Order: sequence, then structure tokens, then C-alpha cells
Amino acid sequence: MAVKKMKSTKTKISNRWLTHFEKTNFQESPNYSDTLNYFQKFESDSPYAKLLTIGISPQGREIKLLIVSKGNEFTPEEARKSGKAIVLIQNGIHPGEIEGKDASMLLLREILITKEKESLLDNIILLIIPVFNVDGHERLSHYNRPNQNGPKEMGWRTTSQNLNLNRDYMKADTPEMRSWLKMFSAWLPDFMIDNHTTNGADYQYHVTYGIEKFLNIHPVLSTFVKKKYLPFLLLHVEQDGFLTSPYIEFKGSALESGIVDVPLSPRLSTGYCALQNRICLLVETHSLKPFMNRVFSTKSMMLHSLEFINRNSKEIKRINKKADENSVLEFFKKKNKIPVHFILTEKYEMMRFKGLKSYQEESPITGALITRFTNSKTEFDIPIFNKSIIGASLKLPLAYSIPEQFTNIIEILNCHRVAYFQLEEEAKVQIEKYRFTKAEFWKRPYEGRQLVDVEHKTTTEEVLLPKKIFIVPTNQRTIRIIANLFEPRSPDSFVSWGFFNAFFERKEYAEAFVMEPYAKKMLEDNAKLRSEFFHLLKVDEKFRLNPNERLDFFYRHSPFYDNGEMIYPIFRIINY
Repeated sequence: MAVKKMKSTKTKISNRWLTHFEKTNFQESPNYSDTLNYFQKFESDSPYAKLLTIGISPQGREIKLLIVSKGNEFTPEEARKSGKAIVLIQNGIHPGEIEGKDASMLLLREILITKEKESLLDNIILLIIPVFNVDGHERLSHYNRPNQNGPKEMGWRTTSQNLNLNRDYMKADTPEMRSWLKMFSAWLPDFMIDNHTTNGADYQYHVTYGIEKFLNIHPVLSTFVKKKYLPFLLLHVEQDGFLTSPYIEFKGSALESGIVDVPLSPRLSTGYCALQNRICLLVETHSLKPFMNRVFSTKSMMLHSLEFINRNSKEIKRINKKADENSVLEFFKKKNKIPVHFILTEKYEMMRFKGLKSYQEESPITGALITRFTNSKTEFDIPIFNKSIIGASLKLPLAYSIPEQFTNIIEILNCHRVAYFQLEEEAKVQIEKYRFTKAEFWKRPYEGRQLVDVEHKTTTEEVLLPKKIFIVPTNQRTIRIIANLFEPRSPDSFVSWGFFNAFFERKEYAEAFVMEPYAKKMLEDNAKLRSEFFHLLKVDEKFRLNPNERLDFFYRHSPFYDNGEMIYPIFRIINY
């Protein structure tokens, strides 16, 4: 399918408004300084634009946000009063995948300067981040993306602290993400577009997309996406000449094994927005297509998304509000179980795939077969695995308690705008406490952290909570965020990300020459303990043959044992 028209505007553009992308014959993307100069011109030349700083990178660069509003609604409060839909467009979270920035320049020029698309602002307020990962953007090189066809130079995937921002939405380790979350929580956009580039294989599609339409997002939103938004978007983008496909991630090692379409984790943009009861479109252009093609296909995805949102702004705001209210109704008031983990099944549908003919050739370098793609178009059927089930769900408590020393947790709650308070006096409450029964640590660090998968058992106790302890009620709009942060079975919980790894460590111990005589006394004095010990000797050979485990049995039942070991210090309050 040939691109029908590659011009960015119907109006003649003065040299002042030509982008670096256009001046270099569509081969280059500007550096950060030139990028900001271009975006600053929107502010200086249009009363509808205001450029703000939302954060500072570790290397001292400003992270900018351009607000575009026909009614001069340049604050979150003014935006909410306007009744317009707030749309966030994010570019450069992975700065090697930078075409969204250049596409945004072209689209904004048509809205604010030539004004041929000015009507898009009738029912929309635009928030545009020119470049999110600004330090990575300035780590420019010809060689940062070996699988990508241009631009001439591009930025680096991670931040200057070597962290991937698109894994940081929940844990908020980076200063960039903390700034972003505060901005997002203040504005609470009604819709988000996150621009990327993908790779992995060669095929005909110019642009692929990801969007949550599964069990991890409220049904009113998933229904809207499947029945209204996606049909409109894909029709109009393909009419522009760009072939589209769902995001292509292999099920196995090759395309023929099929692709997966699953609920994405909230550490990623689309999954995070789902927890916030908001729709996020992930745009993934094809890395092997020319940079020019990628910029214009991204522009097409953004343009038609904005056209749709402009026409349907009231309905989008209505269903967002309904999703917010119903989440509290379902998971707090009705006490329905909230899902925090999902598992892909082996069920699939068949998809007619527009690919390129390929062949395999033995490589003298690797000693194995290498796939070679040709330019010959072909079509074939592949399975798309798009059926998931809930892997873990639970009923939420009335609140969670956080000991006052865990200020790092409180800082993250502030970023997500999760409400909490501190007890002014001691309070007797009924709680559920988690004791971890199993902890498997990942073999390698991931995003600078040692992740852990846990199992636990629950006990119910009446405790006296001390004053100054933090209380996080679950009866609030961010209920899905709260559940996924605090429940250990969530893959993006504080526990899973290693915030509480110290509680899996033993900090004190008893020497054998001290503990062994004490254990003899425990056997003599405690019939129940004696029965349990000899039963284990009889039925558990590993226990019987391990002297350390045998002695540890008594240590764990002794008054010397640390009652905080393997205990999750955040409690579930089930009754005040």
C-alpha cells in the first residue's frame, strides 16, 4: 500500500516554521536545544500555547510540557472546569524511537500556525511532552539503534542513570518519572498517546499499536475501545496509506509461532493508564521503514485519534468518570475481588498476516541458521494469542497501614496522588498480616532492583497501631493503583520490586553450642513442639538429614526468634 500523501500541510510554510526534519530531507531529528526552540515558537506565536517545565533530569535538563488550549485553560483546575477532554501526547520516553517528536511538530504547526486543524481544539486540551527522557535524548549517536533505519543520529533508550522509564510507572525510582507522575495526577488526562518504534522482524505493516482492552481495564473503557475507537482509528490511518497491525510480540522464537496480545503490566504506559481508568494508545512504528514514513504514520495515528476524541469528548469524559466511580463501587463497597495479576492462556484466534517472504541461511559467524527477509510481499495465517485469565485476585481491606519509617513509600504515594493520613492517637484495629512462606529472587537485577516472587499466608490479629503510623484508605479513586502497589502478588507491587527485601534476611542468630542445650529443654517442656519435631523427622527426609534445619526448627520456636522476619510490615486493616 503506497502512502497517498506525504505532505504535512496544505498551506505554504515559511522557512521559519520548517522543521529540522523537513530541512534535512526527512533524514534527521533535531537535538534537544533545537527541539525546545521550535516548541518555544509555538508559545511566542500563538495565544493558545504555553510551555512549562515539569521536572529536571539527573543531568540538569528541563523536562518540558506544552499546553495547547483555545480557551487559555493552562492549569489543571481551568481544564477541568472547561469540560473539554484532556489529551496527553508523550514522545521520547525511549529517545532512539523519536519520530513522535517530529510528528508532533508537524501536527502542532497545522493546529496553531496554519490553523487548518485548529478545530481539533474545540473540545480538546492538548498536553504534549516533546521529549520525556531528555538525558537519553542527548546521548546522540549513529549507532544507538542497530535495528533501525534512521534518523541520522538518535538518542539512547535509557536515562543517564541507565534506567528504563517505561518500566518505572509504578515504582517511580527515577526523578523523571516522579515529575511525570505528579504532572499526570494533577491533570489526570482523559486519553494518552505514547509514541514508540518497534523491531524484531520485517513485515509490511508501517505502524503497530497496543491498547488495553482486557480484564485489567474497566469494561466500559474496553468496550469503547473495541467497538468505537479502534475501528475509527484503523480505518482512517489505512486510508492515509499506512498499514496497521496489533503490536507484534512473538509467542515463541519465530513469527510462525504466533503473536501475543495480553494485558500489559502497569510498569508500562498502557497498563498504568488502565489502573488510572484511562485509555492509552501505544504507537509503535516499524523500525525498518524509512524515518520519513515513521514520522508521517505517527502523525496519522495522532491526528485521527484527536479527531475521534474531539468528536466524542463528552462520552470519553463520561465513561472515564463512570470507570472511576464503578471501581470504588465494585472493589470497595461491594467487596468484589480485584485482579492484580493475569496469565496468558493457549487460546487464540487466527490472523491474516501481511508479511515478507523470508528464508533461512546457515551463518559461518554463528554456526546456526539466520533468517533473511526479502522485499517480496506475502500473506499467511498466524495465531494471535489474546485470551488471558486472572492469575491473582483478592478482596481489598478498608485500608493499609504503613509504619512511619517508610517515608520512601509515602513519597511514591504522593507521586500517584494516593490519599493517606497519620494517626494522631493509638488505635486498636483488626488487621490481616502477611507472613511470607516462600521467596524466589530473580537471578539477575532488573532495572537496578532485585525482584522477588513470593508466597504468603495470612493471619488475623487485633493490634494497637501507634500514633503517626500512616493509613491509606482504599475508598478512593486510585483504588486500582493502591491494590497493585500494596498486594505482594501483584508483579508491580512494592514487594515484587524489592522494596522490602531486607525483611527476607535473618539479622540475628544463635550459635549451635548455645541453641542445642536450649532445644533439649524445649523438647522436655513442650509436648506439642516435641510431637511436631519427631513427626518431621519421620516424614521429611531432607529435614532429618540437615542438622542446621533441625536446630533452626527450635530457634524459630524460641523467644530469641525475630518476629519481624518474613513479615510484611504493611498491614491490611479489616475493621476499625
